[in-house]
Amino acid sequence: MAYVDWMIKTKQIGTCSCDYGCPCEFMAPPTRLPCEGVLGMEITEGYFADVRLDGLRVAGAYRWPGPVHEGNGTWWSIIDKRATEEQVNALFTILGGQEQEPTTGFAIYGSTIANEPDPVFADIEFEWDLEKRTGRFAVENVLGATIEPIKNPVTGADHHAIIHLHEGFEFREAEMASASFWSQGALDLKHDGRYTAMSYVAYGPHGIIDQDSLPAARP
Repeated sequence: MAYVDWMIKTKQIGTCSCDYGCPCEFMAPPTRLPCEGVLGMEITEGYFADVRLDGLRVAGAYRWPGPVHEGNGTWWSIIDKRATEEQVNALFTILGGQEQEPTTGFAIYGSTIANEPDPVFADIEFEWDLEKRTGRFAVENVLGATIEPIKNPVTGADHHAIIHLHEGFEFREAEMASASFWSQGALDLKHDGRYTAMSYVAYGPHGIIDQDSLPAARP
């Protein structure tokens, strides 16, 4: 199948209610149900056909009643209010997996979503320091997340860990961190000290784009 030519390079902060490590990355069931969290993304460079997407931000809140692959999930989109109508349409097409192979990231997640509350268009604050494992993203009165390093429970020192996946569809490598996060409105949730993945990853119609082809990928 021929797909529209598109690409996005992203800084991502993804949280969930599971323990550090997230069993999904190891083909195991969630440590807590429902599975829920919030996500923030900044597109450092991107396009959809001739529509540029550089600098736009996306956020969202989600919930699945059981393991993600069992479906019946809810995804609540928050889109950068700076986006034009063309850019909004492009972002929804990409994030919904409509122009991506069915065995790749956005398409896989899209196939598990049964409920989509009306999207919010707003300012999305986004801060990121991959080396320090710190960051935050927020949408006023909608959602927020604060990221810090995982702490050694004995010494209190920062604990650094990486998940490296040879065939991951969400990311190939991500720094592990700890998040306190919430959302309210169409999806209410609140968690403290939960799993967080910070990743710099590029996507296209065929899934993750190999980092070796992105010499300027890391900030």
